[in-house]
Amino acid sequence: MTPRRIRLGVNIDHIATLREARYRGGLPGAEPDVAQAARAALRGGADSLTAHLREDRRHIQDEDVRALRGLADARLNLEMSIAPQIVAIACAVRPDQATLVPERRQELTTEGGLDAATALFAGSPLERAIHRLRDSGILVSLFIDPVEIQIIAASALGAVAVELHTGAYAGASGAQSEARLADLRGAAARAQELGLRVFAGHGLRESNVGPLCRLAPIEEFNIGHSLVAAAVFHGLERAVRGMRERIDRETR
Repeated sequence: MTPRRIRLGVNIDHIATLREARYRGGLPGAEPDVAQAARAALRGGADSLTAHLREDRRHIQDEDVRALRGLADARLNLEMSIAPQIVAIACAVRPDQATLVPERRQELTTEGGLDAATALFAGSPLERAIHRLRDSGILVSLFIDPVEIQIIAASALGAVAVELHTGAYAGASGAQSEARLADLRGAAARAQELGLRVFAGHGLRESNVGPLCRLAPIEEFNIGHSLVAAAVFHGLERAVRGMRERIDRETR
């Protein structure tokens, strides 16, 4: 029997974070180069590249998105808000996937899932963004907490997939970790029942990804910070290869 293979999406936002610490706005020739990092991630076994084009452009810049889209044989997942300007850029660039996330200027990173449930009414901005992206041929995923009402809302709004927010699981220990894993297991099963594709991400690293590999509906992980942190010591290609090997061992 062929082992199940979970795709690995590598988020390279923090490569741009390092660049922006010295060179604001991603000036030509500024280091480190996001496209070079993307190529290293692909050599290490990444199945896709994830980048978050924030409204405040704190790390990834518009040109980075275009450069990533131009890489041959690279699948691009664009994390984004539903701001009209960002949606317009996505529709023009046409990434393979758009993951809609909540966005607050004062947050360091995405702090929770999108509240799809409160947007569940005809003609909501979220619903309009989903359909505009889908009309452009882009697979639309919603980044949501592992809560049933959010999963039902994502399906009703027209999303094709959900990315389950794994932050609570990643930050828990002992019995709480088991409880949060149970939440994710139930959420993944419910999403699959509704015909949604199931992805997962946030706070994942080699030491905690194992139990999630055994949740059958999950077909993709999106991992960033832990890989870029490991890259400081081992290089990005090696860090990604280590994660790829760990995921493959856990799914045998």
